[in-house]
Amino acid sequence: MTESSLPDWVFPPPEGFVAEDLDRIPQLPAHTELIDGSLVFVSPQASFHTRAVDLLVSVLRRAAPAELRARREMSVILGERQRPEPDISVIHASAEHSPEQTFYRAEDVVLVVEVVSPESVGRDRDRKPVLYAEAGIEHFWLVENQSGKPAIYVYELDPVTRSYALTGIHRDLLKVSVPFDVDIDLTEIDRL
Repeated sequence: MTESSLPDWVFPPPEGFVAEDLDRIPQLPAHTELIDGSLVFVSPQASFHTRAVDLLVSVLRRAAPAELRARREMSVILGERQRPEPDISVIHASAEHSPEQTFYRAEDVVLVVEVVSPESVGRDRDRKPVLYAEAGIEHFWLVENQSGKPAIYVYELDPVTRSYALTGIHRDLLKVSVPFDVDIDLTEIDRL
């Protein structure tokens, strides 16, 4: 393939891409993220990833109070050059503006969940938590695959350091009271 046959978006502008570019670039692959001004393409997901997301979304939707909504795979604008796509976001219901909406803003989000995949380990464990914390998102869950079973690391934003503090590691059962009461039997993943 020659350089001239590649789409224009393969070549980033000198200053990098900005969050709004994701809505303007034609034929961009689904689930493309923007991290530090660079486009990040997501690999196909494994069964564990899909089942973990399905389990958490279904329970979060049932448990969320009326003023909150659980959403999967919607990008969140954290800043001019940051637009990741968390696996799950819990947002304020007032952040829903239209069926054509393609993103939420950091101030609309109360919880983000990332399910770690082999291709996203560095982003999910290292870069994204820093970006979410800097944007002021109060709650962050990181889901790890431990021999086919989910282990969920629950973090809360420390307002002094503006970084996440670990509040618990949950296997088999996730029971928390913030950002709202959630009680999840994590062994249900085997039935999905």
